Amino acid sequence: MPVLADMPETFTSSSAFSCGVHPRELYAWRDAGETVELSRGVFRRADAPLAEHPDLLAVSYRAPRAIVCCVSAAAVHGLTDEQPVGVQVAVANGRHPPRIDYPPTRVFRFDPKTFELGLMSIEAAPAEQIRAYDPARTVTDLMRLRHRLGESIAHTALNRYMTRSDGRPALLLEYARELGVLGPMRRALDVVSAR
Repeated sequence: MPVLADMPETFTSSSAFSCGVHPRELYAWRDAGETVELSRGVFRRADAPLAEHPDLLAVSYRAPRAIVCCVSAAAVHGLTDEQPVGVQVAVANGRHPPRIDYPPTRVFRFDPKTFELGLMSIEAAPAEQIRAYDPARTVTDLMRLRHRLGESIAHTALNRYMTRSDGRPALLLEYARELGVLGPMRRALDVVSAR
């Protein structure tokens, strides 16, 4: 019979069941405080190191094809002090969007042709990677969604990105061209560089 120590630090109920864990045992671990239920069907062992981004980790287990985006990605990359009300993730148009009540999740639909542009992995917990957009793609998405998410968030992210040692204006312009926001990005970059 499987024991909790045999399970990975974060796991789903279906992966536990496939290892031979009975549902009664799984929920007994949770009720005894030996695991924490991060989201419906996503568990983390209580003896595991703290996850730096537990909500992002939970959502990535629930929606493995989704990509952390917009303000959630900006917060991870240190491009904003804003904390979104819910985890913001992107799915490709034509894909079934995840329905996640907890943690609260907001889904954006992105063009499949550019969906993986700027994709990277970030560590949400020790040795546990999740999918997220890189800083340049994040800034570009905030710029193109500035009317929905706020001009100030987009401009703050751009300013912070440009002060980073790895800030690359050419990459911003490349992404902006691909994502159809080249004009606004050029104007915003002109303002930043004039300071």
